[in-house]
Amino acid sequence: MNTRVNCYDNSVVERFFGLLKRECVNLVRFRTRDEARAAAFEYVECFYKRKRRHGYLGNISLDDFEKQTVGHS
Repeated sequence: MNTRVNCYDNSVVERFFGLLKRECVNLVRFRTRDEARAAAFEYVECFYKRKRRHGYLGNISLDDFEKQTVGHS
């Protein structure tokens, strides 16, 4: 939801979709939309959240970060 006031509010989402395209979508030629949808789901749920390390989080996965911060305020 970009506005004139803040041009950076979509940057996180744009970066994620750039990674999705670079690390998943552009590597394979999908025959059907269902095949592409399944590959995107697997990328997000199995790789991006559980295995991919995120520099901003101290080079740990999103799941590991969540496990460390649950219950901490």
